[in-house]
Amino acid sequence: MIVFDLACAGQNHVFEGWFGSTDDYEGQRAKGWIVCPICGSSDVSKAVMAPRVAAKGNQRSDARPVALANDGPDKMREMMRVLAEAQAKALEGSDYVGSRFADEARAMHLGETEHRAIHGQASADEAKALIDEGVPVAPLPLPVRPPGTDN
Repeated sequence: MIVFDLACAGQNHVFEGWFGSTDDYEGQRAKGWIVCPICGSSDVSKAVMAPRVAAKGNQRSDARPVALANDGPDKMREMMRVLAEAQAKALEGSDYVGSRFADEARAMHLGETEHRAIHGQASADEAKALIDEGVPVAPLPLPVRPPGTDN
């Protein structure tokens, strides 16, 4: 797996994407399958990324990241609220397919059914198999309740 920071051209929203390889990324981008989870734009490219270089063993710091060390629970709640709103916006117009997710995603990938935005559940093994087959899938950052289960 390879992780890229991606950005949409319209509003320069930066988000993360996981791919089996650089070729997988290029293929999905060429087909317009990569979309910004915030605004829905499919004009997406790699963002500038800083390399992750680990500190030498004798130079590691036990200090917490500054952003979390100085921010309290109110900041964390606000960050989670913003994340939840972004996910809800990304799922607008997406069909909930429940446990049929792997089958539905595979059928679209193979051209057996029309492409559309879907979300649902897949086991870790099902998700890995989809990725190995080149099916463009990504995990949601927050859990989603099935439709009709809210009080």
